[in-house]
Amino acid sequence: MAVALLDLIEKALRVAKQALGNHAGKPESGGLPREAHIVAHCIRKEEGHTFTELVDRLGLMPEVCDRLGIHPEALPDPTTFYHSLDRYAMYVWRALLRVSAQQLRQSGHVALDSTFFERDQASQYYLQRQSRTVTTIKATTLTDTESLAVLDVHCCIEREHDTKAGPRVVRRNADDLRAVVADNGFQDWHTEYELSAYDLDYRVHHRGSKLMAVAHNALNRTNGYPQRWMAETSYSTTKRTQASALRSRFWYRQFREIVLMFALHNIKKTAKKL
Repeated sequence: MAVALLDLIEKALRVAKQALGNHAGKPESGGLPREAHIVAHCIRKEEGHTFTELVDRLGLMPEVCDRLGIHPEALPDPTTFYHSLDRYAMYVWRALLRVSAQQLRQSGHVALDSTFFERDQASQYYLQRQSRTVTTIKATTLTDTESLAVLDVHCCIEREHDTKAGPRVVRRNADDLRAVVADNGFQDWHTEYELSAYDLDYRVHHRGSKLMAVAHNALNRTNGYPQRWMAETSYSTTKRTQASALRSRFWYRQFREIVLMFALHNIKKTAKKL
């Protein structure tokens, strides 16, 4: 669903300032406010622009420039925004995701699931020259089953198994969770034993057709396991309204891009709809 661009920018500015904390505002060396860079990346992802197109479009939107502290007749170079994606460390983008999720009501009941993003935007010649064979990045997320807010995301390239990636995401957010639902890809007795120490209701679908597994799965279905599909809904919404393919060539930039996409997904849920 389309959202009002100016309202989206206002919401993104507020979230960016909260995520940056004491570092919000203009740096001592001058230039644009730090939060303006983050909002510019949100606009770029929402509209599907390149960095060059982003600067060109900003020149046609004086109201947006005014809110970002940019003079329409003295626009920054596209490389300014390009390098800002590297300049802000990963913890800044994670803070943006966390704060954006806090703008939505959180029930404590989450769905644990994984999805994949294509990373084959570069030419085949470039892929062969760089000896790059991995064409997708795996993202494991926690999604609130009521608000569809994405609370956290873990990215990896080496195809880390769900039973390894899942507990990492849950551990980081265990204090705020009450129940976690997950499919049988996350089913592992080591994981269940570990997460039981956090006083969580871990509802994971068990493999097999043994009587114990069937009874366990039937109990899960009555206790909210069907809400796991909410994670798929958040993935579908993000990929349809933005893009499932990553534009960045380097893996660390692609990780930032994925976190930004889910943060934008959260922010858009609070923005005014058209």
